[in-house]
Amino acid sequence: MSDGLDHHQHHDPTNLGMVSTPHGPETGDDHVHLPAKFPASGASQSEIDAIFNPIIHPNDLYTPEGVYWADLPFRQQMQFNTAVDNAEAKKELSSIWAMLKRDPLSPVGWYFRNAVLPGAGLGLEGYVLFSIGNLTPLFTAVWPSCWKTYKVCNKQWTYAVTYLEIVGIIIGQILVGIIGDSIGRRWGLIQDALIMFGGLLMLTASWGVTLNGWVICYALSLLFYGVGVGGEYPMTATAAMENATGSGKVSTREDRLHRGRKVTMAFLMQGWGQFFNQAILIILLLIFHHSGNPPYSLVSAQWTFRVSFAIPAVGTLWLVYYRTYKMPLASKQLNAAKKRAKVTGYDVQSLKLTFKYFTPRLIATAGSWFCNDVFFYGNKLFQSTFIAAIDPEVTKSGNIMTSWLWNFVNIAVSLCGYYLASFLIDNKFVGRKRMMQLGFLMDFILFVVPAFHYNYYKSVKGVHAFQAMYFLSSFFNQFGPNCVTFLVAAEVYPTSVRATAHGFSAACGKLGALLASVVYNYISTQQKFYFVPWFGLAGMLVTWAFLPDTTGLDLKEQERRWRYLREGREAEYHGIAVHPRHLSVWERLRGAGKHYDPVQDRIDQVKDLREEWEYRQAEKSKDEASAGLVDIDDLQFPEDMHKHFISTPSGASPKTRDTSSDVVSNEKVPSETN
Repeated sequence: MSDGLDHHQHHDPTNLGMVSTPHGPETGDDHVHLPAKFPASGASQSEIDAIFNPIIHPNDLYTPEGVYWADLPFRQQMQFNTAVDNAEAKKELSSIWAMLKRDPLSPVGWYFRNAVLPGAGLGLEGYVLFSIGNLTPLFTAVWPSCWKTYKVCNKQWTYAVTYLEIVGIIIGQILVGIIGDSIGRRWGLIQDALIMFGGLLMLTASWGVTLNGWVICYALSLLFYGVGVGGEYPMTATAAMENATGSGKVSTREDRLHRGRKVTMAFLMQGWGQFFNQAILIILLLIFHHSGNPPYSLVSAQWTFRVSFAIPAVGTLWLVYYRTYKMPLASKQLNAAKKRAKVTGYDVQSLKLTFKYFTPRLIATAGSWFCNDVFFYGNKLFQSTFIAAIDPEVTKSGNIMTSWLWNFVNIAVSLCGYYLASFLIDNKFVGRKRMMQLGFLMDFILFVVPAFHYNYYKSVKGVHAFQAMYFLSSFFNQFGPNCVTFLVAAEVYPTSVRATAHGFSAACGKLGALLASVVYNYISTQQKFYFVPWFGLAGMLVTWAFLPDTTGLDLKEQERRWRYLREGREAEYHGIAVHPRHLSVWERLRGAGKHYDPVQDRIDQVKDLREEWEYRQAEKSKDEASAGLVDIDDLQFPEDMHKHFISTPSGASPKTRDTSSDVVSNEKVPSETN
């Protein structure tokens, strides 16, 4: 085995077939850059610092004096983080400009590869899932005896159309979450696409001897399709996060600064799915009905809804191919974590430890998702009812095109929320937790106000304010809880149980959607406004008490802490994963941050790096690396660190500069952040 290691190859051809998630245009700073030469022995303290500081104290998280950004006084935090963000923005803008000069369409291609492809499954499920609320007014107009008066169709089966869809999603979220952590992310992704493709074929061809028989077939098809939709949540979130993070010890600057954006840019494809569904339904109705005005014929309704389901079936079939042949490394980080822990199959020990140490986090992610989905899915599944409330002319005219156009506006406003969330979610002064709390609070206010003044806001004088509040509630829902829950439900848990925890949290969320879909069938529109806002208030409180803020936290540190927990050494971990900034209020009250000690942690990190280096050196000799089955980047350490470990005996650790004075006395921390 050669001692000399190649330089990092983060975009090496060995990554062929694995599309990384969006982390901004290439700026050349994916990995740390170290001095070109290093003496094999007799290194001075400054030379040792030059080797380890870029890894242990990267300059986007630490000051030159080795002080973590969250340990600085507030004013200096602002200076430091603003300087880092401005420098990063300048690099990205320069990179975009270089791309434009080289090829004006290259930014479009970059966005397609790094946002559209990773979020394609969510885009397709968003298209189909929310078409139910769009198609219901059409079905009601064409088959009133079935969908309105229930003379020829069983009332419970028509209600079950929304129930069974959500039940299928819950099954998929739990089942595929477990499969993803046991068999692997890749198989979970392929399985989801296959199930969704089969479900779309069933929806397109749904039929019955009687109208009631067709409703039953339609509902069962949605149940089957929902299983695939449910699996998309844990699989897309975990794959989007892990494929860009890598399983190696050395994290990237892009991951630390843009991890939230990576995931939310994939997730916001759900919003584009809704957008294209509504646009295609409008176009199809105009094609087959030749206008948007009632009355609507049976033939035009049949063609409209069947073709609307056939179109995403083509995209889903392509997704099956892409995930099968173009994503061979989707499970690499999970496999690496299992191998290091000497686990095959499902990691039951990690699941037990998750309940032991992270139950408050499960309460946060599952509870906040439950509260959010009462808002989000309740409003989407019954959006025709809400739009009729904010525009009474829709009900009087019976023109579903008017309802669809209003919904088009609502989706456009929602997309603004998705994109603003993606833009701000990694900002350390805004971040995950504050965004979620703000979103919940605004949803509470924007629903509780019209609830207690319903008649006024339905009048001619107040209807415009009513419309504004409804659309703003959609904006803040996407900007806050809807985007953030998807991210943090994967981010706050270790790799080995990430898909399970995400699936469990998402399933609890769908219980909220199920609650809304059941209750909304039995209460009036005004009572819906009475019912909904309190879940916004509850979600805000659950988030405040139990959710840790992982904005700016290096997930490699979270995995490092998890290794200590697995080994029963909780008290020996002193790193930033237990910094009060990254713990929930409940965890801080329980004393989870009492072991935080940045000086001791620096010493421990050097020891951990050597241990990891020795493990990686052993891995290099295995056949799987030479066969190209492992990302070579994940087996490598910086060249100078490699030489240093060779030149120093195992068990020897370099002296480390005492930075305790920097941490304890804030006055001694310079304000410069360059």
